[in-house]
Amino acid sequence: MNNFIPTARLQAAKVYALLYRVKTWPDDWRDFRKKRPWAAFGVRALILLAVAALLAVFIFLQSVRMGAFGPLPAKEDLHHISSYLASEVYSRDGSILGRYYLENRSYLPYEQLPSILIKALIATEDARYFQHNGIDWQAWCRVLFKTLFLNDASQGGGSTISQQLAKNLYPRQDYGRYSLIINKIKEVFIARRLEALYTKEEILEIYLNTVSFSENTFGIKVAAHRFFNTLPEYLRPEQAAVLIGMLKATASYNPKNHPGRSLERRNLVLQRMAQDGYLPAKMVDSLQQLPLQLQYQPLTVNEGPATHFRETLRQELKELLQKLRKENGLGYNLYTDGLKIFTTIDSRLQTYAEVAVARHMTKLQRDFTEHLGDETPWESDSLFREVVYQSEVYRRLAERCLPETTIDSILSVPHPTWIYRAPGVDEKVELSPLDSIRHYLSFLNAGFLAADPGTGAVRAWVGGIDHQYFKYDHVRSRRSVGSTFKPIVYAKAIQKGIHPCAYTPNVLATYWRYEGWKPRNADNKYGGVYSMEGGLIHSVNTIAVQTALRARPKAIAELAAQLGLKGHIPGVPAIALGVADASLEEMVTAYGTFANRGKRPELNYIRRIETPEGKVLVDFESQVDSSRWEHVLEEQEADIINEMLRKSPVKGTAMRLRYRYQLNNDLAGKTGTSQNHSDGWFMGYSPRLVTGVWVGAEYPIVRFRNLRLGQGANTALPIFAEFMLQVNQDCDFQELSEATFPEPSLEVQSMLNCPNVIWQERDTLEQLPTAVASIQVSPMPAATSDNE
Repeated sequence: MNNFIPTARLQAAKVYALLYRVKTWPDDWRDFRKKRPWAAFGVRALILLAVAALLAVFIFLQSVRMGAFGPLPAKEDLHHISSYLASEVYSRDGSILGRYYLENRSYLPYEQLPSILIKALIATEDARYFQHNGIDWQAWCRVLFKTLFLNDASQGGGSTISQQLAKNLYPRQDYGRYSLIINKIKEVFIARRLEALYTKEEILEIYLNTVSFSENTFGIKVAAHRFFNTLPEYLRPEQAAVLIGMLKATASYNPKNHPGRSLERRNLVLQRMAQDGYLPAKMVDSLQQLPLQLQYQPLTVNEGPATHFRETLRQELKELLQKLRKENGLGYNLYTDGLKIFTTIDSRLQTYAEVAVARHMTKLQRDFTEHLGDETPWESDSLFREVVYQSEVYRRLAERCLPETTIDSILSVPHPTWIYRAPGVDEKVELSPLDSIRHYLSFLNAGFLAADPGTGAVRAWVGGIDHQYFKYDHVRSRRSVGSTFKPIVYAKAIQKGIHPCAYTPNVLATYWRYEGWKPRNADNKYGGVYSMEGGLIHSVNTIAVQTALRARPKAIAELAAQLGLKGHIPGVPAIALGVADASLEEMVTAYGTFANRGKRPELNYIRRIETPEGKVLVDFESQVDSSRWEHVLEEQEADIINEMLRKSPVKGTAMRLRYRYQLNNDLAGKTGTSQNHSDGWFMGYSPRLVTGVWVGAEYPIVRFRNLRLGQGANTALPIFAEFMLQVNQDCDFQELSEATFPEPSLEVQSMLNCPNVIWQERDTLEQLPTAVASIQVSPMPAATSDNE
């Protein structure tokens, strides 16, 4: 207490002395002016300049605030922040198949943002985030001092997360040499307004959902999927550090394009997390030793799973959304409204299908190139010229009325371009437009479709070998179906009451009624008599033709339409050899009817569509009602076809499934090859999954030159086999692998209880009656001797 009294007196004395000096300032100033008038004038001038500068700064700040350099967002605008959200396409197992967007962005609420991500962001971008009100003056002073006096620019710009959010929401404008200062001031005002309207957690939520991660990728959800194929909630500390590290300069620290820089930046983020106590130092030391371990998943129009399916879906969604309205009466925008489209596609089956197509088509293309040798794939130059005339580049030049010689000269000039080489492989070369047409004409393509016959749900859809270079979707392309049509012929014969064990002679016959038509077998072998099963599983053309004549071709065409084939089906005898054109979608529907024991499934692939908030706009899944499906075949009739086609992998044209690929599943199937082996088909199915595969070139003129290589058993069946081998190895699909056909009735078993083929002496065989239908003569297509 004794020490306190002198101290208090000392402080009081100091205050009294200061007040006395203030009181004497006017007298001191007068004395100074008399003694040093010019110095006093200078001091006054400096004071006036300082006041003027402060006033100018104040006026400048107020002009920015009042919108002299562009209006600042009002509180109402900031209260309703909205960004373009990508619409997401989901598989039935919850994986993201793709997005439709102007800006690739998805939204995630704060509760679903992992704490490790928040900690990494704060430690790296704004350590005092929870202490300031939008502007960190301490950080600004530090940056100013180190930049101006120590020439150290590594401290960054001193912007808080709130200021960065302001910059993200309202991109900077160009104001010439004053752009930086004006934009910074605008961001300060916006940041203060954001802090007044939102909590710190809400600002973090908005920031992490709007920030760019380069490659037209916005928001942490999309970034986590693109670079690590995961959801934000499953990000590990080192992965979160990579993504947060990108924010300093997204292009420079992109881990895909600049892995070295990204690794260095990641380690710096981890180090700062350790400094701020968010991670133990020992853990950080271990994490810094890890490689990046990216799982890059670009979901673009041409990249990612189910590219052809997503494009087909996009076109249908645009039409569908025109019928839907928001509460305000406006329509939904597929690219900006963040819709969630749930599909029936299974991402794992889709992957297996794409792998099977890529694996086999790579080998088949190599075989095709070796098979042709020095020959051109299109055989005739005139046919090649027709393709050139149909090309877009030729039509554009022809519209300018240029002579053909001039057009050819222009089309012969090489240009640098990227070309397709193999699945997942492209190359930049110098190539002329004509050479480009030649290059792409030489490729074989493929289509693949798998669906559940019980629900009609599509499980896998592969429209081609590469969407970037081959846009045409071969799931819906219409091609000659070859012998995959034959089960329809026999189904109609059974409906007509023809017994499955009614034998038909395998003879080469000329049908003079039909302009001397002489259908041949693919192997040119004849003899013996065949039951329906024998004729079907061995794909004997002569048996199919005679059966079609008994069942009546027009009636067969009508049944084909009932089974789901939508195009024109000629009601002529050659229908037995598959002269009709159909798509994979239609053929899977038809074979789905067999698998479904006579009920024609209605294929579907959209389950439902929701808003970002979870409101269901349309629910197609609940509308699927198999009880309303048309019963095209009686159950017994379908069972007979199924039982016959189950023998095809055992002793028919699909035997490769057993002896080469060791597939012992309970499967039914049928191969098919069109005229001149331009199209190869395989339809394989069980009661749980129906799969169709087509292989061929964009133009039928490009084909294998012999049946051994060009038949569906060689071109299409291996894709089905590769697919099923992967399914069998996945224990999650045990129900598909172990699916079995129901035991047929005793009556069906009895009807099929006969040898497939009986070999007899020639003289006896010639005495067998030959069935020739007495129908009106019709113009016939070219002889289809290659169909098998």
